[in-house]
Amino acid sequence: MKTTKQLFSAIVLALLLFSNTTILAQDDAPKEPKFITVTTNHWNMDKEDFKLSEWKAAAKEYHEKVTMKNEYIMGASTYLHNMTPDNTEFLSVQVFASWEDMDKFAERSGELIKEGWPDEAKRKAFFKNLDSYSANEHSDEIYAKIPGAKIMAEKPTKDMVCYIRKSHFAFPEDGTNEEFNKLRMEGNAAIVQKNQYVKAYYPNVHAWGSDKTEYFEAFFLDSMADLDKMFDRDDELMKEAFPDTEANKAKGKAYGKYFTGVHGDYVYTFIHDLTK
Repeated sequence: MKTTKQLFSAIVLALLLFSNTTILAQDDAPKEPKFITVTTNHWNMDKEDFKLSEWKAAAKEYHEKVTMKNEYIMGASTYLHNMTPDNTEFLSVQVFASWEDMDKFAERSGELIKEGWPDEAKRKAFFKNLDSYSANEHSDEIYAKIPGAKIMAEKPTKDMVCYIRKSHFAFPEDGTNEEFNKLRMEGNAAIVQKNQYVKAYYPNVHAWGSDKTEYFEAFFLDSMADLDKMFDRDDELMKEAFPDTEANKAKGKAYGKYFTGVHGDYVYTFIHDLTK
């Protein structure tokens, strides 16, 4: 078990070092996203005057006055429950270029809050109202972005569907970093990058949180109808790129050994006007 844990620590470390090298090699180049934080919030189901439109208006005001102006936050987005085990949940996602920026963003947000609501009484009233929509419980996870993303062509002008697949690493004794990355990127190029229904795709691995086995993939689509079309197109592309040969069967078996075979599916609504 020690050998397999070291293997996947090496996989993640190698991927992170690849990102570091990309950034450090070009001092004048813009920063690249490296870490993603996912906060799972829950609605306050006891709030009697709950109005989603009013929550969204308050969330948008905070987004414009704080999130959009915080230079340490590279990206941010909000997701509402669509098809998940818990209808009370909504996700707040933030993207950072470094661990240091994650340390700095909270302090900067505090400064921007005072600038955005200089009157203390009005500031307290605003946040009392905004906070009243959420329950006290929440959970946080930090993931590391890895190569293979399909970047959104342009900022969305409408809400989208976000399909999330969470798989789990199996830690094979005979696995190698080189084999895993080669097989993953081969399938990524042949299927994900060529599927016209996938408007964006972001793969991530566990960096800090409750489950170090998580492999977290986010697919963005225009509609729920496109979710079925995406799966159908995946099957077509799979058959085109990997016909039923002994060699391809061996590839499939080799890649499959890196996962337990257990995964979870989650569908959220991506709120386009709460996006940075």
